[in-house]
Amino acid sequence: MKVMLLVMDEQRVILDRLYEIVQQNCDECVVYRLSKQQQMNLGPFLASVEYQTFDRVVIFTRVKRVVRQLRVLKCIPGLIFLEHDAYQNYMPESKYRGVYSRLYKRLPACRALVSGAVVARKMQAEGIDTVFVSKGYDEQMLRNTGTERDIPLGFLGSLKSTEYALRKALLESLSQRTGLLVTRTNSGAEYLETLNRIRIFVSADIGMNEFMIKNFEAMACGCVLLAWSQGEEDRLLGFEDMHNTVFYRSEDEAVEKIRLLQSNPQLADRIARNGQAFAEDRYSFARVGRTLAAEIQREMRPWQPPSAFSRLWVKLRYGMKVPG
Repeated sequence: MKVMLLVMDEQRVILDRLYEIVQQNCDECVVYRLSKQQQMNLGPFLASVEYQTFDRVVIFTRVKRVVRQLRVLKCIPGLIFLEHDAYQNYMPESKYRGVYSRLYKRLPACRALVSGAVVARKMQAEGIDTVFVSKGYDEQMLRNTGTERDIPLGFLGSLKSTEYALRKALLESLSQRTGLLVTRTNSGAEYLETLNRIRIFVSADIGMNEFMIKNFEAMACGCVLLAWSQGEEDRLLGFEDMHNTVFYRSEDEAVEKIRLLQSNPQLADRIARNGQAFAEDRYSFARVGRTLAAEIQREMRPWQPPSAFSRLWVKLRYGMKVPG
């Protein structure tokens, strides 16, 4: 099976290892890194690479860049969306609420590979071919280096997006109450070094019903993960409170558990060790990538060619040859 994987060339998170594992586990897989402009105008690029000769075309981009390209998307058999932000489909405060469902329903033969177990179940209930494949971490880049942890409490990441308003408010309040360090680093070596200096990593994925990639990265680097509970998602992904992670459901509970962990170093050490082993066993890119490759190559729903008008339109506009 011949697979085309279209990915973003400007991502802050480095996912090269994940793409490499997917390639290794597909019969044939070609990765193309698309600029923002190419993502927003897929037609010319697809025509230039003879997309119709591929059995699967996997698109990993932001939904806002493809949602207005429905006519082009309908011309792609074997279309798969790899999506790490589909939790926004069900966030009341997100401007993308419902956008993912509407797009996928208008492409009934497509498959969505989403990174939330509850999100996948909700989309399946809407009749969308949806598969849960978790986020993970780059096991070649991120690891426990065994260095001194001189940052008692830390959070690394962005607070700018409107979807992160609740996260920002909570972290800023915790910073005042506990001395939590909230900062950003460059990807790569600086990120690895800083994670390995943090004793307790405070995650605040409030209202997302899904765990962001930083949770897995912090655990793999040997931090104690103090995470906002995502409800049923916790159990579905294998997280266990006070065993491999520490959950909280309010600011006061977070402060209480921080004090507990800081007053009981042996407990904190045990949870950190269990969390690291858990991440290494289940959420490395080596494992996640194999799952992605299997789901990409699995049989899909029958594809129906678009109308004659749409076929002519994309041919005249972009030079796309639509399979018939």
